[in-house]
Amino acid sequence: MGNIIRALVAFIPTDRCQSYVVGDLREMPLDRMVDLSGSQLRRFPLHVCSFTELVKLYLSDNHLHSLPPDLAQLQNLQILALDFNNFKALPQAVCTLKQLCILYLGNNKLCDLPDELSLLQNLRTLWLESNCLTRLPDVVCELSLLKTLHAGSNALRLLPGQLRRLRELRTIWLSGNQLADFPSVLLHMPFLEVIDVDRNSIRYFPSLAHLTNLKLVIYDHNPCRNAPKVGKGVRRVGRWAEETPEPDRRKTRRSALAKEENQEPPPLLPPSS
Repeated sequence: MGNIIRALVAFIPTDRCQSYVVGDLREMPLDRMVDLSGSQLRRFPLHVCSFTELVKLYLSDNHLHSLPPDLAQLQNLQILALDFNNFKALPQAVCTLKQLCILYLGNNKLCDLPDELSLLQNLRTLWLESNCLTRLPDVVCELSLLKTLHAGSNALRLLPGQLRRLRELRTIWLSGNQLADFPSVLLHMPFLEVIDVDRNSIRYFPSLAHLTNLKLVIYDHNPCRNAPKVGKGVRRVGRWAEETPEPDRRKTRRSALAKEENQEPPPLLPPSS
């Protein structure tokens, strides 16, 4: 019954109703984290923008399609979760949050990303899973410190050659796209540790044995005629692979993200003049 009431009051965008949904959140929490996930929000509660020391903000699983410019006041924010909402475009205010390390944008309706995303030069993890991307936006290739890229469940047919610029990238998830060929750019990224191309349309795999840092490659559910050759000690998941049983990819991803979020936050950049 409580969830039904919350859904009804959240549908009506008045301050009184929003106050009910958000509850007694009027002062910044001591842990510098606000979690409003699953709160049926249709608009962002403006008073949260006054919590200028906030480090983590979770807005997952709501009905948001925009964010106010006032969000730019949260210049200490390092983790922002906007997944499972109704964003068709990334709000410009997000691109002003230069201390962001982890950005969740999965399960929205994004078809592209703004060029201003390149301002987020502290970004280490980017989730773009389950959107409407037919190509990987070039701006992603400008995020020089990116270590983990989740771009599964889109409609990607290829990857840009500029991706090789991301020399810090270690993990790339491309499951559930429309790749007909193994992305050739990945063959020039020997620093990669995890490659997931599960559930695509790849018919032939080139050798990956020269990728000396590779630890895991997931290539199952492709109409391939061969298994990718890999170096000694590399785990393979797919047809003709030795791995059994198949590891739980969701558990692997959750573990990786939990590890990243629990790492000691990097030192903040000095405020721009």
